[in-house]
Amino acid sequence: MKSILLLMAASLFFVSSMPGQATMPTKTTGPSASTSTTKRSAVFRPTKDQITQVQKMLKEKKLYSGEATGKYDDPTRTGIKSFQKDNGLKETGTLNRATLEKFGVELTDAQKQIPVSPNSFASTDDKKPVTKSTDKSVSSDSSSKKSIFRATADQVKAAQKMLKDKSMYSGEQTGKLDDATRDGLKKYQDANSLKVTGTLNQATLDKMGISLTDKQKADIAAASSSSTTKTTPK
Repeated sequence: MKSILLLMAASLFFVSSMPGQATMPTKTTGPSASTSTTKRSAVFRPTKDQITQVQKMLKEKKLYSGEATGKYDDPTRTGIKSFQKDNGLKETGTLNRATLEKFGVELTDAQKQIPVSPNSFASTDDKKPVTKSTDKSVSSDSSSKKSIFRATADQVKAAQKMLKDKSMYSGEQTGKLDDATRDGLKKYQDANSLKVTGTLNQATLDKMGISLTDKQKADIAAASSSSTTKTTPK
């Protein structure tokens, strides 16, 4: 009897002395809930000052008869469409990056971070009938984006100095194409039988004797080679 009691006491003591087994929480290795957020593409918006500059230029080109208010209105959009049509751009009536660059209006730092949309350019397929071709290089060349000629700040400064020497410009050498510089360029272009655009294009730089950058030369050469390359039917 004593042995039975001793055995029962030992069993109770053994059970009570066993440490409790803590259940460790299991970590879920499943995929986290939607950590990838869809990034919205940045929207290009012109500033009020840029709209004002464009309205002044449109007015000079007889494409707009209103005031330079810095606000989008129907006459402004109509003038922008006319400008875009004349410069190989898609007629959207909005001031996207390609249109501002074509006007020669300086972009803000934030706008420079937004790339030019390929849809900003007018498609030649919309104007010409589609011709079937088995040459894949033809379709790839036609879809390539046109290169826009842009003068550097140093080139603008050199032009401003030359215009000042010829009494066609009275401002400072800022390196920026402002209204006064454009007016001086127009005078110079008119006096030298150049197309009066008010922009510092290749022809004006060549006439002024201002050297082009290596990148500008490469872009011009690429544009020239692509325009002269023709596929002859067999």
